[in-house]
Amino acid sequence: MKKSLIASAALAAIIAVPAMAQAQVATTAAVPTGVYGGVNAGIANGEGLDLGVINGRLGYRFNNFFGVEGEVGTGLKSDTDTIAGVDVNTKLKYDAGVYGVGFLPLGPNTDLLARVGYGTTKLRAKAAGVSASDSEESWNFGVGAQHHFDGQNGVRVDFTRKEFENSSAHANVWSVGYTRRF
Repeated sequence: MKKSLIASAALAAIIAVPAMAQAQVATTAAVPTGVYGGVNAGIANGEGLDLGVINGRLGYRFNNFFGVEGEVGTGLKSDTDTIAGVDVNTKLKYDAGVYGVGFLPLGPNTDLLARVGYGTTKLRAKAAGVSASDSEESWNFGVGAQHHFDGQNGVRVDFTRKEFENSSAHANVWSVGYTRRF
């Protein structure tokens, strides 16, 4: 129930962004549409883990207010915790997701954004010479902002919450990175 409420709220936010932006259409110039991509580095934390991540995004912006994007990533930094006197090292093997994105243009080169999507995450844990890995699917939602300095090249910062389906676990991902319009 909690996950469906969160997903519904995130979807409502993405649907509401274009409605809120209608008031700005008269004062905001058309925003470039088409393919965009980026590379982000960030920190994912949840369930006592703090992992360094890097991911790439490729998306398509249909109009001023709506787009879709795909994301794939891997771990940069693992986390080691001591459990019952044994060091357990955990690393993100991969992460992938697909999102619907709502944009709120603040100008031709600056946007606030909200996104909601579905993804999968695979972690690997090693302890005392034994390794195990597991993957989990999640509903993801987040917010962020981006600014393109010259109309093509820019910076994006965002927060994404991942609510895993078959457990009470979740992860918060904070990232910053380079974005480019093609």
